[in-house]
Amino acid sequence: MKDNLAQSGQVEARYLAFLETITHLRPSLHRYCARMTGSVLDGEDVVQEALFQAYRKLETFDDTRPLPPWLFRIAHNRCIDFLRRRRIREEAEDAAADNEEPSTTPIEPLGEALGIAVEHLVVMLPPKERACVLLKDVFDYSLEEIADLVDSTVGGVKAALNRGRSKLVQRPASLPSSRAHASDDAELLRLYVERFNLRDWDGLRELISADARLLLADRFSGRLADAPYFATYARMTVSWRLSVGDVDGEAVIVIHQGDSERQPTRTLARLHVSDGRIVGITDYWYCPWILAAAETVLIT
Repeated sequence: MKDNLAQSGQVEARYLAFLETITHLRPSLHRYCARMTGSVLDGEDVVQEALFQAYRKLETFDDTRPLPPWLFRIAHNRCIDFLRRRRIREEAEDAAADNEEPSTTPIEPLGEALGIAVEHLVVMLPPKERACVLLKDVFDYSLEEIADLVDSTVGGVKAALNRGRSKLVQRPASLPSSRAHASDDAELLRLYVERFNLRDWDGLRELISADARLLLADRFSGRLADAPYFATYARMTVSWRLSVGDVDGEAVIVIHQGDSERQPTRTLARLHVSDGRIVGITDYWYCPWILAAAETVLIT
């Protein structure tokens, strides 16, 4: 009986430590995933998947090890899975790269010369180089820790780090061009915002497929029809207004804390469109760290 109670106490302590750790680590995890995926919104989606996976595996976690590197490794692996699904995995992810040694003079850390631009320029690098530059030059992990996180060797990390730094030094400090969006999708976003601001909930539903999905990040995931999503906005005591915007080159819904587009941006939302209908809504109301990680948030 005592053994069962002791084991139960250990499990509870482990979960409490997990919750406390992610409270402080969440913005950093998002920052890393946003740079790996090239999108602050995709980055948050990956973090959600990573934390869910970590929570399910928590009972197997070795309590003698620190939690943050373990969580970063899970998040890193989810980022690589995401990039593979997007079919942009490049040669640097090949196992052969692990055995490469730097063939040129090592490049020093990029430091403050490029500042925050480094984090946004890394999206131009292959995934392994991207991860190594971020983990070393932005998050200050040691070579040994990075090798463990990306499942490589210290020599492989040195090689990837050197290649990545060299490419960043040679590139102009500018971001990739904005993503193109079909005019039909842009019109759908405009109609969505217009009807939302008018509280025309019936008109909104005309734009949305019957089986549309809703992800209210950190709160709910399921069928939109099963959630009081529009009713919640209708009942809010704080004023708000939507506008069509652009975050780091991606068309988004900008949600303002106030009744004017001049009011501060509260958060972002993303519409998923297929065949001229909205098939999904992702709302990041409970994820304020997203805005801090964005380079630009524009009203279009």
